[in-house]
Amino acid sequence: MDRIRDAGDYTRRLRVVGMLLRLLMTFTRFFKKRTPDPNQLSLEALFNDSATASPAASTVPDTPIPAGHRRIQLDNLNLDYRLIRSKRKTIGFLIDDEGLRVSAPRWITINEIEGAIASKQQWIFRKINEQRERSVRRLQPAMVWRDGATLPYLGDEITLRIADSANLNGAFFNAQTRELHLSLPSPASEQQLKDRVQGWLQSEAKRVFAERLTIYAEKLGVRYKSFALSSASTQWGSCTADGKIRLNWRLMHFALPNIDYVVTHELCHLREMNHGPQFWATVQSVFPEFELARKTLRDHEPALLPKF
Repeated sequence: MDRIRDAGDYTRRLRVVGMLLRLLMTFTRFFKKRTPDPNQLSLEALFNDSATASPAASTVPDTPIPAGHRRIQLDNLNLDYRLIRSKRKTIGFLIDDEGLRVSAPRWITINEIEGAIASKQQWIFRKINEQRERSVRRLQPAMVWRDGATLPYLGDEITLRIADSANLNGAFFNAQTRELHLSLPSPASEQQLKDRVQGWLQSEAKRVFAERLTIYAEKLGVRYKSFALSSASTQWGSCTADGKIRLNWRLMHFALPNIDYVVTHELCHLREMNHGPQFWATVQSVFPEFELARKTLRDHEPALLPKF
């Protein structure tokens, strides 16, 4: 009996030792430090407030905010803006060479202002990019008036070719080679070359404008009294109530659809002497793509055109 009891005790002891060993191995595995799986979110990162997030991409470097500016983050992009408090009743946005300028009444809070910026962010970033592109174009070297120079004509480029000749009226355009051949006495000054090119462009403008006016006047069912060339620095065209139309000869630098838009615009004033909804509906009825042409002309700075 004593032997049986001893054998049973020994078996129980072995079982206890086995349980203790298994528990020890379990705790060892639990507390053992392992290299975290990069594809898994660790508990420390999940619950530890001190865990740092990866830095967000930014359109503005992590530099000090310029004086007079504020900074807002929009979809992981930093945007600096200037805030001007004014007497106006609404929030206004202006994009210039310095970026975004916001004008707002004094009683509107910063949170409300930045909420308005966030709601317009797509428009703001698009306009900033357009402004940057214009700034880059302005840095391009000015046109040098000489043989071989290129000039924008009907939306494309033509090359100037100068020949020594006593024929003061010589100007011939080769459409196949896209070369404008000019006869000038030697030596000719830069201003003489400019005057000759300008004279040719203006004669071309009279021809092209007359053709386009006839086409779109017929489409609109209107008649204009007369048309003349304009050299205005701020207007592409104008129309009086008695049917006198003026068109800027510098339109010859642009593609034909842009010329057609201005022609249509002025002719539509013979039906609607305003810029109300009915006017724009009339423009669209004969020139559906007018918005693209209007944007092209609006965004093209006069300073980027050749200087005569």
